[in-house]
Amino acid sequence: MAYTVFKHNQTYGPRKGLEGPFHYPNGQVLYYDSKAGEYYDPRTDFYVDRDEVAVLQQSIFDRISA
Repeated sequence: MAYTVFKHNQTYGPRKGLEGPFHYPNGQVLYYDSKAGEYYDPRTDFYVDRDEVAVLQQSIFDRISA
């Protein structure tokens, strides 16, 4: 199984008011905004649809259980 080593830098380091960053197997990086109750994508500057986040989270569980 291939994996990626993530390096925190200014692009994907801690951000005030957000939890994370959370790195996903497909390379996507999201932050959780607890006030909005949604995940934020810094590359697009938009919140991510909950169904998309569920798919990303499931990909982690699938890799763990494989």
